[in-house]
Order: sequence, then C-alpha cells, then structure tokens
Amino acid sequence: MDRYPPIADHGMVGDLQTAALVSSGGTVDWWCTPRFDAPSVFASLLDSERGGYCRLAADLPDRTDLTVRQLYLSDTAVLITRFMAPDGVGEVADFMPPLSGSAPTDRHRLIRVVRVVRGTLPFTIVCRPRFDYGRAAHTLERVDTGSAVFHGPGLDLHLQVSTSGVLHEDAGDLTARFTLSAGEVAAVVLTSVESGGAAPPPLSRDLIRGEFDACRFFWLGWLRSSRYRGRWRDMVNRSAITLKLLTYAPTGAPIAAATAGLPEQVGGERNWDYRYTWVRDASLSVGTLIDLGFTEEAHDFRHWLRDRLAAGGAASGEPLQIMYRVDGDTRMPEEILDHLEGYRGSAPVRIGNGAADQIQLDIYGEAADALARGGAVADVRGWRSFAAMLDWLAGSWDRPDEGIWETRGGRKDFTYSRLMTWVAFDRGIRVAARQSRPGDLARWRQARDAVFEQIVERGWSPKREAFVQHYDADVLDASLLLMPRVGFLSPRDPSWLSTLDAMGEELVSDSLVYRYDPAASPDGLRGSEGTFNLCSFLYVEALARAGRLAQARYAFDKMLTYANHVGLFAEELGPSGEQLGNFPQAFTHLALVAAAMALDEQLDTAAARHEPFGAVG
Repeated sequence: MDRYPPIADHGMVGDLQTAALVSSGGTVDWWCTPRFDAPSVFASLLDSERGGYCRLAADLPDRTDLTVRQLYLSDTAVLITRFMAPDGVGEVADFMPPLSGSAPTDRHRLIRVVRVVRGTLPFTIVCRPRFDYGRAAHTLERVDTGSAVFHGPGLDLHLQVSTSGVLHEDAGDLTARFTLSAGEVAAVVLTSVESGGAAPPPLSRDLIRGEFDACRFFWLGWLRSSRYRGRWRDMVNRSAITLKLLTYAPTGAPIAAATAGLPEQVGGERNWDYRYTWVRDASLSVGTLIDLGFTEEAHDFRHWLRDRLAAGGAASGEPLQIMYRVDGDTRMPEEILDHLEGYRGSAPVRIGNGAADQIQLDIYGEAADALARGGAVADVRGWRSFAAMLDWLAGSWDRPDEGIWETRGGRKDFTYSRLMTWVAFDRGIRVAARQSRPGDLARWRQARDAVFEQIVERGWSPKREAFVQHYDADVLDASLLLMPRVGFLSPRDPSWLSTLDAMGEELVSDSLVYRYDPAASPDGLRGSEGTFNLCSFLYVEALARAGRLAQARYAFDKMLTYANHVGLFAEELGPSGEQLGNFPQAFTHLALVAAAMALDEQLDTAAARHEPFGAVG
C-alpha cells in the first residue's frame, strides 16, 4: 500500500478549466485534460502501475535524512514542495497559468520550476503518461535532448526540460537526472494540446519567470475582492481559492471535486465520479460567494443555471437534471474501469455518474434560492422559465424521490426534499412581489403552505422530538441542519433546538457528523462511510446561530485540525481522522466558509452585547 500516498497528501493546481493533484513527494498522480471531466493523462492515484504519473523530486532514494514539506505560496494557487537534506535544500514550484477567459481551449500547461537555495541537490524526473484512464497506448516522438511529444488518442502531451540533463527513453516513457547548486533554476513544462496542435514555444528563463509572476499576481488580485475580515482569514482564503480552482471559467459552472473513484471507505464500493456540476452544491454556493464579495462568480453560475432551466431536456423528463457536465451536457453514463485496481484496491472505479437520472426534488429549492438572489430571472426569458418551473413543481412536489444523498435503496418521502420545495415556492413568491412579475401566486402560496403543514405533521417524530430523514421512520439526517439557514424555522425555535440536540446525541462524534445511519436507513450500498465534512461544518453553523457559541467555536477549531497540510479537505473523514472520498471537495470548503462567517457574526454580536463567552455557550 506504500504505492499509494494518503488522499490528503496532495495539493491542487489548476488553470480554471482543468486541475492536477501533486503529492508531497513531487508526483503528479492525477490530471485530466483538456477539461475537468476529460479522460486522464495521469491517474496513478487509482492504479499505481497502469494510471500514469509525472514525478519530479530530489533523487536521494537511500537517504533517511531527507525531509519534504509542502505549502502554498500565500494567497495563491502556486504549490511549493521543499526537499531538505544535509547537502542541499531545493524546492519545486508547481502552477498552471490561469485561463480566465470565456473560451474553452485544448491547450493547458503544467509548469514545474525547480531551484536549489542551499548547497547541491540531485533531482530526477520520470514522465509516464497513460492516456484515456490507462486504456490507450501512446507513441513517443523525440524532438531534441530536452523535449519530446507523447501522442495519445486525440491528444498530444509535450514535455520540455530546460536543464542540460538528457531525457532517456524507457519503453515509451522518459526519465532524466540533473543536479543543481545554490542559485540555479530549471523548469519542466507539460503542455497538452489537441493532436497535431502547435508546439509550445522554447523554454527560456524570462518566459518561465513571466508565467510565474502572472499566475501569482492573478491570484493575489482575485482575492482582493474578498470582503472577509474575520478570525479565520487564512482558511477562508484557501477555501475561496479552492472553490475558484474547481470552477470551469468558460461557463461559470463549479464541479463537486477534482477527482473520480476515490473511496468513501478504503476497499469499499462507494467510489463515485465527482467531476460534474451538481445543481444543489453550486446553487448553495451563490449566497456564500456574494457574502464573500465574489459577485462575478455568483452571476456567472446563476446565468448558467438559468440557461439549463430554459433548455430543459433532463433525462428524467423534469425541468432540471440533478447534475450536468460543465458545458451543460446532460449525458454522463456511468461505467466501470475494471482494468484499474482502484485506490488501495478500492474497486470498482467508476467514471460518469448514474445518479444523474435520479429524481431529487430538493434541487428546485436550491436553484430557486440561487436565481432569486440576482438578475438571472429579471429578464422576460429568465422569469418565464422560473415561473414555469414553479407551476410544474406545484403539481409535482408531493411524491417520493432519491433524496439529497443519492441513495440507491429506493425512493422515499424525504423531509429535506420537501423542505427545499417549500423554499422554491417561498422564493418565487418573493421575487414576483419584489419585481412585479406575473405568476400563479395563489397556487404557489397554496403549495407552499401545504408543504409546510406536511413537514410539521409528518416530518416531525414525537418519539425522537426531532425532524427526521423521511416520513416512514424515525431516522435522523444531517441535511436538515439547513432548516434554519433557509428560513423554515428560527435557529432558536424549540422544535429546532430539540432536533439539534437529537443530532448531537446520535450523529455527532467528537464534533464530527455522520450524514445518517445506514444501518437504520439502508441506502442500497454495501459497507460504511466516514463522517461527512460538509455536515460537520453545517453543524458548526447551526450551533452558532442557536447561540451555542462556545460549543460551535470548539467544534470549528477541531474541524480545522483535520485539514491537510495545505488546508484542503476531502469529502469525509475516517475513524483515525484520515481523509476519504474525492478530493478536494467544493461542498466542504463552501460549508467551511459559511460556518466561519456565521460564527464570526454571532461572536461579534455577543461581544457587542458584552456577553461573557461562557454564558453564550
């Protein structure tokens, strides 16, 4: 298992159309290009032998006194990996020049700059691409002693090395070794282009320096838009950059995570593809982006969402599909890559996502809330699509679905799904009144009130003194932590506080929160899962808004200790605090930011009232 680094042992770099993971050992073991959801070129994270990788690291295999550290250049997406040995100290800076324009491109560059800052240090580079998730063969074309082209199906990968070390061929792969002394710099550049595309320009020190400076200035400039001035600025800034890195710039559509197939339980079958845009996740990000000051990103996604609503065409026949490709394509058939062994033997490895065909009624509430926050429904076209969605929902909300967690154990009357249909009608009624828009308001109000009454009557368990997962059982569900945020209940309503207490007793373990109990509510899948980072941050936010500030702050500070060495979170945490699932997960970082802002707000309010910290906990 030493062939697989921990999931958390990575930083991410990207250019706003694609992203790569780099381990703390200097290995690029995940990169799909020319788009987040394109086939991989490097995927050794899913199969160390067949997946492909590019390693650039200090060449000291027998030295036990080599220390490796990884960090981000502050407030940027430039990843630094430092190699420290008695004879020398060197570092590799990995970055991708941002492509912030509106046009997709097939040309993407991963730049790796090596320098030695003290003494002398040998380095090695090994480049072993494996196209199409390791399913396709490639050919190698040598250009000169320092550059070559790997030709795969429909894609060329150019490798350029600026040092005097000669690239050596090894069964279609390339290796090189070189030594640098203090003050010396070298560069390794990987450029992916469409087959037959123009070769990249020759490497020069000025070119690489210009690209590095432009990347650094881009991120520093982008982050200046942030309005966050709270207590956790470093973590909030890192989460904001991560969310930006996971957003496809040409359309404004964010993906759920950079990877596919990483397990929620090592050796288990819960291995999904997250490289798509979930209506739910992305819609919930809009309010947080606006609160942070990133209004352009919120605007771009709302218009992408409006266009999806206007286009229709969901596989289920409903107004919206639960997820899309970043360009709005509805097709993502799920298939198993049975030639890959999976991360640490976690098979099957899936690409595509069969949950795209599910019915999840909650997405209409999240979409309505996002669209209601700006001008996406101000024009005639936008409003008509929005109103048509509500007209359809008024006749379709009262039925079972698969729910927010995309269970595969059959449809149920999920309370969270009903909650978000209430949100859809509530937001539609408000927009119509605010903007004087036509609509069947009487029918929408009737539906809104009927949903409310049904949730209060059937979603409440007198036995548990709590709102429950679905109407046919007394199972708790952490998705309902969003009840106060969406305005269904006051955060200090007695029925909500008793629900919060029940969750704390059953779903919370040392501040970490499980989504639900699969044993009590079978979800159609074998095995178990870890605590869900999204839910842990939602719990912090709910505690803060309920006035339990001491408990909320302690839970939040503990959650931050589970971040990896560069501040990133996967989807889940295992029994020993190990990160599990796809990485990094946008939803988790979104919830972190929302929790930080809620906690800041409540702490500031308590301080202004001169309330002792312990008294409000």
